[in-house]
Amino acid sequence: MKKYEFTGEEKQVNGRTLKRIRALVAIVGVVSAGDCGGLIEECSNLSHDGDAWVSGDAQVSGDAWVYDDAQVSGNAQVSGNAQVSGDAQVYGDAWVYDDAQVSGDAQVYGNAWVYGNAWVYGDAQVSGDAWVSGDAQVSKTPVVISGIKYTVTITENNASAGCQCWTFDEWKSKTKEDLIKMDGKSAVDFYPTLISIIDMFAGK
Repeated sequence: MKKYEFTGEEKQVNGRTLKRIRALVAIVGVVSAGDCGGLIEECSNLSHDGDAWVSGDAQVSGDAWVYDDAQVSGNAQVSGNAQVSGDAQVYGDAWVYDDAQVSGDAQVYGNAWVYGNAWVYGDAQVSGDAWVSGDAQVSKTPVVISGIKYTVTITENNASAGCQCWTFDEWKSKTKEDLIKMDGKSAVDFYPTLISIIDMFAGK
């Protein structure tokens, strides 16, 4: 049984036509029948099964898929081949894209970005200006350290500084030439601070 239809309202976003949805059935605690939801590109973006829903001005496009009981709301954007499932929530101004996955009871919100092959799951909460990318897997809430040269996000085995995300071991193997390619002298000067932070959280 279909749980939503298109209202006829459309919005052009990055060359794609997104369409506003309207609930055909009530989802307890989420939406009432007849209420409008967010914007999706195709029916393949939002499952008709389960209690999954897209609300507010949230957008789901490309081959992205929201299913099970997952919720995407606010101004959040889910695109590419990303998947949001389980009881996961993506909201605020968060972005989930590329091949990223958010599942379980995980929450991604604020201005957080989850992309690449990253996987956020369990009870993890990714928020603020945190970036989770590459092959990172996050099952616990990351630690975000701001107020320094680059915002640093620490997960179980990964650290991101600015727009760079690597495992602890990969960071420790970086050469001066690697750092210069990242952001010149600023990256070189910041590197000892980053390694100290990594050592603190890695227990070394």
